[in-house]
Amino acid sequence: MKFTPEIYNIPDKPQKPYIDVDEIWGYLNNAKPTDNRVEEIVTKSLNKERLNLEEVATLIKADKPGQIELIKNGARQLKERVYGKRIVLFAPLYVGNLCQNNCEYCGFKATNSETVRKTLDKAELINNVEALEKNGQKRLILVYGEHPKYTPDYIADNVKTVYGVKTGNGEIRRVNINAAPLSIEGFKTVKDAGIGTYQVFQETYEPEAYRRYHKGGRKSAYDNRLVALDRAQEAGLDDVGIGVLFGLADWRFDVMGLVRHTNHLEACYNVGPHTISFPRLQDAAEFKVDPEYAVSDDEFTRIVAILRLAVPYTGMILTAREPMHIRKEVLQYGVSQIDAGTKIEMGAYTEEEKKPQDLNQEQFLINDDRSLGEVINELLEGDYLPSFCTACYRKGRTGEHFMEFSVPGFIKRFCTPNAILTLAEYIMDYAKEDTAIKGWKLIDKNVSSLNEPKLEASVKMKIDRIKQGQRDLYY
Repeated sequence: MKFTPEIYNIPDKPQKPYIDVDEIWGYLNNAKPTDNRVEEIVTKSLNKERLNLEEVATLIKADKPGQIELIKNGARQLKERVYGKRIVLFAPLYVGNLCQNNCEYCGFKATNSETVRKTLDKAELINNVEALEKNGQKRLILVYGEHPKYTPDYIADNVKTVYGVKTGNGEIRRVNINAAPLSIEGFKTVKDAGIGTYQVFQETYEPEAYRRYHKGGRKSAYDNRLVALDRAQEAGLDDVGIGVLFGLADWRFDVMGLVRHTNHLEACYNVGPHTISFPRLQDAAEFKVDPEYAVSDDEFTRIVAILRLAVPYTGMILTAREPMHIRKEVLQYGVSQIDAGTKIEMGAYTEEEKKPQDLNQEQFLINDDRSLGEVINELLEGDYLPSFCTACYRKGRTGEHFMEFSVPGFIKRFCTPNAILTLAEYIMDYAKEDTAIKGWKLIDKNVSSLNEPKLEASVKMKIDRIKQGQRDLYY
């Protein structure tokens, strides 16, 4: 049968599966990446229009050096137009690694008897948050295994505890969650606690690969996980994050799966994911993964560029799984958020010295263990604007409301001023002298580039107030 997109026009229904393997492979197998077609698609994205599945498949199949360079240059330009040079910073905090699942790639799998199991008690949670605040962190993501102990009420209580910790001028202003899928009522509970984004990663959208790697626990139910964030939307939690663990299946299929998931959320709820994450497999205790689908550095950089072009307004998160040189390269292609000062051992932020990584205490190996200050220093040297901004969440600019601001491009008017103000706070409270010099120089440059006299004057006034001791000023 001749392929036409209409054959695979799968209807989107709330809380119903939407991945059709034949549909995705149909697009991939029939893509015709001529030079002219690739250029047309990149131009469409540069006009800030989200790409359809046929167009994404064409970029995926475009593997000539000139085509790849065109895609990367397009992603670089688009990132500048939508996000400017702003990079949002956060830190993960592992609260508990009890887990009933048996994911073959995860050090926390239930069958791994060598893993040191721990759940932070309230005092330990507070101590770790205090340590993070003393380094200047303002945004956290709390991470949990999938276990009956980590109920919605338990997570909500953790969130409220974190928000209540104040250390000098330090405070956590946004708490995101990476945890098991919840029921609609469960999502309502954590929403009422004031969380930011709730992340649920499908890991891989390819059903056979998913079943091969998830053989025990609730996570083995592919469809339940696939529509988990539908339940969040039904609960009114419209700020959600999706992701893939690249290396479990063919990366081309999983890139298409991420875009198909975005399509589904937009079709059913009029809002796509707030963020997309794209971690690559890393070594872990009892690691059992077929190396056939390992993603090379060259493929990974292509993935980031393609995703940026595919979904121009979606935040893209790069984690410390990646080594420093890869992080530095892909920042230009579309990444808008990175973690820094990352420690993934349970309760490790209270420790003064770095310890060698131990697979029996970590979910996986990380490849960038630099401090927050070191990462900020490098960002400044690269002319990036480090940001701890949480204004959109606190002003209600999330979900559909976020799209109202971001899709026309107006969000840049908020993001740059707010990034400037949070960087000014960091310089005043935490920066070393050489970092402070670089930071103030970059702030002056970014204030001058606002090109709106009233806004420029307003930002300068707020900076003066920060220098005088005020905090938490934003637009």
